[in-house]
Amino acid sequence: MQRLTSLEAWLERLEQLHPSTIDLSLDRVRRVWETLGLAPDFPLIVVGGTNGKGSTCAYLEAILGTAGYRTGLYTSPHLLRYNERVKIAGKEVSDADLITAFERVDKARGDVSLTYFEFGTLGAMLRFIDDGVDVAILEVGLGGRLDAVNVFDADVSIVTSIDLDHMDYLGDSREKIGFEKAGIYRAAHPAICVDPAPPGSLLAHARRIGADLRCGDRDFYTQLDGDHWAYCGLDTRLTGLPLPAMAGACQLRNASGALAALEAVRDRLPVSEEAIRRGLLAAHVPGRFQCIAQAPMVILDVAHNPEAARALAATLHAQPVGGRTLAVVGMLADKNAAGVFAVLGDEIDAWWTCTPVSPRAQKAEVLAAVLRTQLGAVSIRVQPDVNSALAEARRAAHEDDRILVFGSFYTVAAVLEHAATQ
Repeated sequence: MQRLTSLEAWLERLEQLHPSTIDLSLDRVRRVWETLGLAPDFPLIVVGGTNGKGSTCAYLEAILGTAGYRTGLYTSPHLLRYNERVKIAGKEVSDADLITAFERVDKARGDVSLTYFEFGTLGAMLRFIDDGVDVAILEVGLGGRLDAVNVFDADVSIVTSIDLDHMDYLGDSREKIGFEKAGIYRAAHPAICVDPAPPGSLLAHARRIGADLRCGDRDFYTQLDGDHWAYCGLDTRLTGLPLPAMAGACQLRNASGALAALEAVRDRLPVSEEAIRRGLLAAHVPGRFQCIAQAPMVILDVAHNPEAARALAATLHAQPVGGRTLAVVGMLADKNAAGVFAVLGDEIDAWWTCTPVSPRAQKAEVLAAVLRTQLGAVSIRVQPDVNSALAEARRAAHEDDRILVFGSFYTVAAVLEHAATQ
């Protein structure tokens, strides 16, 4: 094969290597992992769950980085650049370093076919080992038990939440999905569950393998006190903590999961209270209630399932504006649009539907039909693409209105890409 010299060319090749985009199995990725001899000697923190993974990873990275550790962070998906997925010491890994890692994975795999995500996961770990990080934070891509990230044994695992999403792959109930998420837990290792009502399948799996299960609202919890909060763990109490910089009531739960994990591995990764305070204020993830404009305010959020929509609705309700809230929504066809709209309906005064740029996108006209069926006589307009819909919403908005753009990573990415060219 001719040597590929650009990251774009490599990513195009990765998309074509395997016959399906998602192929949940550890057999193939484990064979290549063994050939590469990937044996990290630094602690691994694995973060899974339906929602809240990216924010939890951001808190861990910010707190550990502030404490002086050289962090490796692997997340997905990206919004604008693939490099967003692989960060070392808070900075995106360069194209050249990613290409070097991909070349090594490609050589090691032989005739083994890997998916885009599997290839990238092994490449990220190569970078972390070569760069000598002190700790790696790995975000699960889909599910947990059969996700490529799960080829690595975590020192501490976090399940943020369990809800109905990716049901074609993970099952049609919280019990089935909970079992898949719990697959990242390890025997005799700390296993954090942030979800306040974990399904029995998760609890049973943790007991069966002998994991050190620590559950939110049982073994650790939060207390809100005005513009501060407290974290209470098994033997840790932190009071007067600043509210996270990321907006939303759900962020306290996400932050508490990160603190519970750090409490569990403090013998290997001690952090000071000052590092925790500074990290909470520094953590940031694009597309999570991200404000990009004022008068009218424009908010971007990647929420794309009912649980995320409930958190988004709660944040909108807790932060009222003087005028109306207008929504621009673009979703993928395999998402529960009706469930999302039912949750957000009371918070939105007018809607614009659009079609994101993705082969999996739901047509704007179909989203509009779902909206009419779900919400009845509401103001709905249809636009062919995200930025056309946003432009029309802006023309209709007054200075004291708020525009929410949400529904998919593709939807948020389109707005950010457009803004970067202006």
